[in-house]
Amino acid sequence: MLETQQYVAKTFAGLEGVLAEELRGIGAQNVEEGHRAVTFTGDKRMMYKANYMLRTAIRILKPIVDFPAANETDYYRQVSKINWSKYLSLDKTFAIDATVSNSKINHSQYAALKAKDAIVDQFNRKFSKRPDVDTDFPDLRISIFIHNDHCYLSFDSSSVSLHKRGYRRETGEAPLNEVLAAGLILLSGWDQKSHFVDPMCGSGTLLMEAALMANKIPAGNYRGVYGFKKWDDYDEALFEEVKREALDLQEEFEYEIIGNELDREVAEKATRNVRNAKLHFDIEIRNGDIADFVPPKGPGVVVVNPPYGRRLQTRDIIGLYQKMGDSFKKNFLGYNAWVISSDIEALKRLGLHPSKKIELYNGPLLCKYEKFELYSGSKKAKFQKDFKKK
Repeated sequence: MLETQQYVAKTFAGLEGVLAEELRGIGAQNVEEGHRAVTFTGDKRMMYKANYMLRTAIRILKPIVDFPAANETDYYRQVSKINWSKYLSLDKTFAIDATVSNSKINHSQYAALKAKDAIVDQFNRKFSKRPDVDTDFPDLRISIFIHNDHCYLSFDSSSVSLHKRGYRRETGEAPLNEVLAAGLILLSGWDQKSHFVDPMCGSGTLLMEAALMANKIPAGNYRGVYGFKKWDDYDEALFEEVKREALDLQEEFEYEIIGNELDREVAEKATRNVRNAKLHFDIEIRNGDIADFVPPKGPGVVVVNPPYGRRLQTRDIIGLYQKMGDSFKKNFLGYNAWVISSDIEALKRLGLHPSKKIELYNGPLLCKYEKFELYSGSKKAKFQKDFKKK
């Protein structure tokens, strides 16, 4: 029987709730939301499933030890107490990622360096040799979080961030992170029983994440790199079983997933990305102005990540958002539209009243993610119509 322990799934601020639901959906136990993280319990199989199936997790950490770290001397001493030859051999490489918050040890790089020194010094004392550091593809990636003078040391079972799905070979400027894209779709409430549209699709990330969800294709379907594969206790047969079970859940999608992009070169990149992911039977990419874009008749869901003004002048941004709002009102009746932007003033120029607002970060930018219900006539008339149906 496989041993059960606690794990930590890291994510972006604002996506903790949808990640918790994902974890419950794959059978994780004792799921608890934190800040940019969700803890859960499970066995090795669950850790493999979390890495392979979760769409809104960035990393899956396996906690090893936690201890007080009132100062750098205590910190070094505690890291030195760990029997590192149990986890590392001289022919293996390691890397350390450190984060500090409200601590006397106030520099992340210094915290990583002191931990590295403790590990290297232990090996030199025991063997007069030491394992090498490889920051890109280490055999063991160690995660350190120091908060309120307490250190939490974990092993990173993902090693490379899980947003690197492996399907996207080409990007435009400021590409949308795949984990955030998946989170936006899950937050929209799209149930895969209607059309999905992105009228400013860029290199196609939202479309491809939607297609993966619609077909129940695991997020890790295109990915071969996981940190746990280099661990001594890696069970290849068990991981292959997890993959087979996940792939058996696939099903056909009966609606349309359509993207539109004004820039021809970027639209062509999106098309190539879709083909590379073998999702071209599910996704249509159009090239044109959003003012001329007409989606299939609703119902459906629109999710759009428009420019925020970093690359467009204020006048152009206002005009773009006004055009987007006009297109929504004219062409998207029956849809629920969700727009994420850090430009709050530009969002107001859509000329629509949001029925829901969520705060999210896109990289360092604090954004509003707003929902707009698009229907013909007034809201009062719409509710009267719905009431008469009942």
